[in-house]
Amino acid sequence: MSGDPVTPPVPGRRRARTVFVAATAVLAAAALIVEPLIRAVLAGGRVIDLGMLQLRLTYNTGVAFSLGNQLPTPVLVAVTVTVTAGIAVYAWRTAPTSSAAAVIGFAAIFAGAAANVIDRLVDGKVTDYLHTGWWPTFNLADTFITCGVALLLVSLFVDSRSAGTREKATS
Repeated sequence: MSGDPVTPPVPGRRRARTVFVAATAVLAAAALIVEPLIRAVLAGGRVIDLGMLQLRLTYNTGVAFSLGNQLPTPVLVAVTVTVTAGIAVYAWRTAPTSSAAAVIGFAAIFAGAAANVIDRLVDGKVTDYLHTGWWPTFNLADTFITCGVALLLVSLFVDSRSAGTREKATS
């Protein structure tokens, strides 16, 4: 024993990281569970019309909007794994000082990215099935990424406004 006092864990830090991990696990699991069900339902070219949205099975060998679909699969996997890991590390490190909305936003982004990476690792492509007719076909994991980014932007705006309000109150 060195005699140095042991710093107890900060409850907020542990809670923020627990929320991040739990939300990530739930969202990624949802995306990964829905995907094979959708593939089974839409087998044989079946399309389900839901009004403004159709369920239509497509596969994306690239990244967002099929960018990079001519690149070798190992390159795409390496890039997406690296970006996804970077998101996870940044979210993990910033969770203790982030708002709840930012933690959930990061969890949604990481969950969507991880689910797409796992999907790509299976057969070199990502399964897409949500079709609007005016936007490229996407999947639930993509929806999580988009909603997570929107939630992060809103939390940044709210946090910056709150900081400005606090600053005015103290001056």
